[in-house]
Amino acid sequence: MLKQALFAAAAAVSLNAWAGNSIVEMKTSQGTVEIELFNDKAPISAKNFEDYAKADFYSGTIFHRVIPGFMIQGGGMNAQMEEKPVKAPIRNESYNGLKNTRGTLAMARTNDPNSATSQFFINTVDNDFLNKSAMNAGYAVFGKVIKGMDVVDKIEKVPSANYGAHQNVPRTPVLIHSVKIKAPAAQK
Repeated sequence: MLKQALFAAAAAVSLNAWAGNSIVEMKTSQGTVEIELFNDKAPISAKNFEDYAKADFYSGTIFHRVIPGFMIQGGGMNAQMEEKPVKAPIRNESYNGLKNTRGTLAMARTNDPNSATSQFFINTVDNDFLNKSAMNAGYAVFGKVIKGMDVVDKIEKVPSANYGAHQNVPRTPVLIHSVKIKAPAAQK
C-alpha cells in the first residue's frame, strides 16, 4: 500500500512539473522519443511545432543531417531528400533564456535568424555556441527530450555520407513515422 501511495505521489509530481507544457511522442524507425515542449518559454516555436504535428506533416520525414558529437536534424525532407512545402517562417525566440544543451530541441534555420519553418534539431551535446549572444542571433530552444535519449544517441551513430549537395545524411534513412501530442499544454 505504501509503495502504491509513493508511486501515485511521484506521478503527481511529474504531472505537475509538466503542467502548462505539451508532451509529444515522436515515433521513429530507431525507436520512440518523448518530448516536453516549452510552451511557457518558447510559445511561438512550440505552437509552430505543434501545428505541424497536428497536420501530420512530420510523418514520412527523416532525420536528414546527423553529426556525431553535435546534433541530429530532421522534420523537413522525405527519404528522397525532397523538401516538403512549409508554412511561413517564424520569429526567432533565442532570447528566451533556454540553452542549447544535450537533449534540447531547437529550431533549424538559415543564416536569416527569422527563417525557421518545420525543421528542428536535437542537441546531442551541450552546444553553447548556438546560444544567443552579442555576436550571434542564436538558435531557439523550444523543447527537451524527457524519454528516449538512448534513441537519439542511436540515431546519432548511424553511418552517414554525402547525398548530392547534402552532407551527413544517414546511409539508411531514419524515418519519423509520427509526431503526436500526448498531453496538450494547460490552458491559462
